[in-house]
Amino acid sequence: MSRIQTTFARLKAAQRKALIPFITAGDPSPQLTVPLLHGLVAAGADVLELGVPFSDPMADGPTIQRASERALKQGVSLRSVLAMVAEFRQLDTTTPVVLMGYGNPIEAMGWEVFAKRCAEVGVDGVLTVDFPPEESHEAFEHLEAYGVDPIFLLAPTTSDERIAAVAKLARGYVYYVSLKGVTGAGNLDLSAIEEKMPHMRRYLDLPIGVGFGIRDAATAEAVAKLCDGVVVGSRIVQEIENSTEQNVVAHVATLVGELRQAVDRA
Repeated sequence: MSRIQTTFARLKAAQRKALIPFITAGDPSPQLTVPLLHGLVAAGADVLELGVPFSDPMADGPTIQRASERALKQGVSLRSVLAMVAEFRQLDTTTPVVLMGYGNPIEAMGWEVFAKRCAEVGVDGVLTVDFPPEESHEAFEHLEAYGVDPIFLLAPTTSDERIAAVAKLARGYVYYVSLKGVTGAGNLDLSAIEEKMPHMRRYLDLPIGVGFGIRDAATAEAVAKLCDGVVVGSRIVQEIENSTEQNVVAHVATLVGELRQAVDRA
């Protein structure tokens, strides 16, 4: 089994839910990304989502957009993100790492080269925000050939046909976008998530993680009761933005520790 499958199987056996934090690679500085990843794991993260900075992050709200801008100004590229994962793997060979980003940097590198490099450095999954299943077959073939899980987004507006298409291609887990809007938006409707879950499970055998709009422990606990994993991004990136380089790892670890406790209460 892949690291992602192993992690979700272990959590299921323990009747626990996954905590999946997101940070942008290179924010606040390239030198702090790997320490932040280790800090997230020490604080209770089960799966790590590492954002590849991009100049036009269409699905991301202002907080993550600013993180991408900070990283890009420091020269962070897809190649350097892969190097960060390789460095992380020197000390951690068990925590799944998922790269989350957009298609242009991967297209520039080439999907086969990218997939091979992912396998070499220890990337477990890839979520490409702007690649719908209809356009993902070449990417899927290369990722599958190198044992990297393609991870897809579903949304409140996703049709049954699209859910079925995603079910055929997705591996690892599926990321359900819990609201209509960009990352970090508010107005999370728990009843809508509760209503959508059984509908999606008619098509999907994979774990379902829920993200977008989860900004505090109480919401994380409530969402965890409805799904298999809770994804928190903008709130963590906001903590990074509001910290100094000297205390950012400690501040983020404290926040993620609180989220871990909340998810476990579910």
